[in-house]
Amino acid sequence: MLNKQGTGHEEVRMEKFQGFNFQKSCSCRTGRFIKDFFITKKGLRNMVLVLLDLFDEQDPHVDDGDENTERGNWASKREYILSTIGYAVGLGNIWRFPYLAYKNGGGAFLIPYFVMLVVTGIPLYFLESAFGQFCSQGPINIWRAVPILQGKITLKKEGFNEIVVSVYYNVIIAYSLYYMFASFQFPLPWSGCFSWADSNCSNTPIGTFQVFVFLSRVALQRSSGLDETGPVVWHLALCLLLSSVLVAAALIRGIKSSGKVVYFTATFPYVVILILLIRGVTLEGARDGIEFYVGFQSNLTKLTEAQVWKDAATQTFYSLSIGWGGVMTLASYNNFHNNVFKDSFIITLTNAGTSVLAGFAIFSILGHMAHIYKMNVSEVVKEGFGLAFIAYPDALSKLPVSPLWSILFFFMLLTVGLDSQFAGIEVIITCLLDAFPKIFKSKRALLTLTTCSLLYLLGLPCVTQAGIYWVTLIDQFVASWVLLFLALLEIIGVCYIYGGNRFIKDIEMMLGHKSFAFWLWWRMCWFFISPCIIVVILVWSLMTFTPPSYGAVQFPVWGLALGWCMIVFILLCIPVTAVYKMKSAEGNPWKRLKTLCSPSEEWHPYLDVHRGERYSEERCRGRKNHRSRPDVTVISSSWL
Repeated sequence: MLNKQGTGHEEVRMEKFQGFNFQKSCSCRTGRFIKDFFITKKGLRNMVLVLLDLFDEQDPHVDDGDENTERGNWASKREYILSTIGYAVGLGNIWRFPYLAYKNGGGAFLIPYFVMLVVTGIPLYFLESAFGQFCSQGPINIWRAVPILQGKITLKKEGFNEIVVSVYYNVIIAYSLYYMFASFQFPLPWSGCFSWADSNCSNTPIGTFQVFVFLSRVALQRSSGLDETGPVVWHLALCLLLSSVLVAAALIRGIKSSGKVVYFTATFPYVVILILLIRGVTLEGARDGIEFYVGFQSNLTKLTEAQVWKDAATQTFYSLSIGWGGVMTLASYNNFHNNVFKDSFIITLTNAGTSVLAGFAIFSILGHMAHIYKMNVSEVVKEGFGLAFIAYPDALSKLPVSPLWSILFFFMLLTVGLDSQFAGIEVIITCLLDAFPKIFKSKRALLTLTTCSLLYLLGLPCVTQAGIYWVTLIDQFVASWVLLFLALLEIIGVCYIYGGNRFIKDIEMMLGHKSFAFWLWWRMCWFFISPCIIVVILVWSLMTFTPPSYGAVQFPVWGLALGWCMIVFILLCIPVTAVYKMKSAEGNPWKRLKTLCSPSEEWHPYLDVHRGERYSEERCRGRKNHRSRPDVTVISSSWL
C-alpha cells in the first residue's frame, strides 16, 4: 500500500515536470526558456504544486530503518558523535582557551581545567545526554519529568535563549566568511597601508595597528558607539545571508541532512589545526610561543589563586555547551539502548583535547609574530575577537603564501561556527515540533526555512555600523554567566525534584544494571560537587561583574539596561512558569505543589516497547488513581 502511494506521488511529480521539460524542449536558449516557463499560467501552477508537494510530503526526518518512526533517529552512531563533537568544539576552543592557559600559568592551567572537566563537565554532560535519550524529547517536553518547569512560557524561554545565541553565532560566521573571501588576494588587504588607510596608518610601523584599522574601517565600518547605529554594512549583510542559506541547506531534512554535512564540518577543523601546527612549529620563534603556552615558563604558583580555578570551571561549562539544550536535543535522536555513558566520555575528552591542540597551533605562530616584531609574546597575545580577527590574521600575513594560510584559518572558523549553529537551530526547531506536532510535523522543511529567514532578519542590526557593539552586548550578557543559572536549575530539577535515584533507574533501563559503587561517584558530582561549584562561580561572577565595553568604547546606560533586560526575560520565565502551573492545578497549595513536582503521565520512554513495567500503561493508571485519593502529607523521598 505504501509502495503504491509512493509510486503515485512520483507519477504526479513526473506529470508536473513533464510540462517543464516540454517548455525546455521548445526553447532554444536558457533565457527564453526561463521567460516562457514563468510567464505561462501552467508553468506557475506547476511550480507552486511542486513546492507544495515538497513541503507536504512525508517527514524526511524519518527513514524506514529508524527505531523511532515518528521522530526519527541518527542514521548511524558515527553521525551522532560527529554532530555532538562539532557542537561542543566551538569558537571558544580556538580563541578563548589558549588565552586562558597563557593567562593562568601556561601548562599549570591544564591541571585545574582537567579537574573541573572530571568533577563538573563530564558528569553534567552525561546527565543531559542520558535525560534526552531516555524520553526522546526536546528541551520542552523533556520537563514532563518535572511539570512545574514545563509549559508554553518555558518554550518562550528556550526559544528566546537559543534565538539570541543563534543570531550571535550567525554574525560571527558572517565575519569569518568576509575575511575568507578577502583572503583571495595577494597581498592580504590588511598586511599594509593600502587605499583604505589614512595618514595615521602610513606613519605607524607595520603591525597589528593596520589589522585593527582594517577591521574597524573596512570590515565592520564601525561607528563611534552604540548610539550611532548607521546604515547596514552590505558586504556583511550578504555574508550573513550566505551563512543563513548554508545553515538552512544543511538542516532542510533535519538530522538526516546535517548528519551528512558534519562528516566534513566536524573533521575539517582538525585538518587545518594540524596543518597550522606543523607549519607553525617550523617557524623561527615558535619555541618561545609554545613555552609561553605550556613550556618552562609555566607558573605552578598560579594554582593557589582562586581565579584560575574559576576560569577553568567557566571554560569547561561554556566549551561543552551545557545548559543550552543542544546536548539534550542531539541525544534525543539516539536509539534507546545507545551507550550514552561511553559517548559522553568520548565527546568531552575530544573537546578538551581539541582545546589543547588548538593552543599549540595558535601559540607557535604567535611566537613567530613576536619574533618578527622583537616583542614579548605576552604583548601580541589577545583573547576572543582580538585573537581571531586581529592578532592571528596579522601573524598569517607574515607567512610565505599568506593567502593560503589565511583562507584555511577562516574556513576553519566558518566550519566550527556552522557546527555550533546547526545544533542551536535544531534546538529551536525541535522545541517547536515537540510543542506543536500536528502543525509542524509534515512541514519541517518550511519550518527550517522560516526559522533561518527569521534569524537572518534579526541579525541585520548586528551588521550595521554599530553591529559589533550589539554582538559584544550579547556575548557579555546572554552568552555569559546566564548559562550557569540554567545549568544549576537543571541539576535541581533532575536530581532534587525528579529524584536522583529515579533518574539512575531510568539510565539503567537503557544501559543495564550497574553496581552501587559505579553510581557513587556520579551521585557525589550531581548532588554536591557540581552544584556547589556552579554556585561559587555564580556568586563570584556577580561580585566581580564589570560593565562590558568594546575596547575603549563604553556602552550607554540604555544599552546596559537592555542587556540586563535580556537576562531578566530569560530567567523570569522560570518562576512565571511555576506560578502559572500552580494557579492552573487543582487542589490545595500543597497538593498542587506535589502534583507539579511529580512526573506527569506523559513522562516515559517514547516507544511502548521500551517502557517496561516501570512505565507501563497499567502503572500510569495506578499512579493517576493514587493522585485522585485524599491528600496525605507525606514528604517524597525520590531525591534520596
